[in-house]
Amino acid sequence: MSSRPGRPSNHLAHRAFHKEDSPFYWIARVNGEYSRALERTLKEVECDIPTWRILAMLHDGGALSVTEIATHAVAKLSTITRAVYRLKAQGLVTTATSPTDARVTMIALTRSGKKALQRILEPTTELLERSLAGLSPATTKTLNQLLKVLLERFLEEHNGQ
Repeated sequence: MSSRPGRPSNHLAHRAFHKEDSPFYWIARVNGEYSRALERTLKEVECDIPTWRILAMLHDGGALSVTEIATHAVAKLSTITRAVYRLKAQGLVTTATSPTDARVTMIALTRSGKKALQRILEPTTELLERSLAGLSPATTKTLNQLLKVLLERFLEEHNGQ
């Protein structure tokens, strides 16, 4: 590939491109490694990632729609829907029609769901703390702000907003 004038060196079309110069390389690597570690951690407490994500989203956001959970859990709607109905059968969540839109199903934690989440929180919190060890709260805040800007720009450009 030939280099185009004006292309930054972290652009794949640039002759001097190195994957380590791309923030998306690092985002993918960090996400992949964290996901593998999370999967191992959850397996120890007999949980899976979709269950963890649903319970965590509901803990953080209260009652949420299936679509909201899928968006924030970065998962396919069908995957979250199946997991929600599995969790409902286990008595960990309830489903109800949204009071503002009958087409929307709202999901909420039950008392049993809150207890299940508490059992999962300790090992997952320890994993998060180990993952962020050495980063100051200010650095973590800056990292989060930068990633949020990247996400917002990506969504604006690629979702027609």
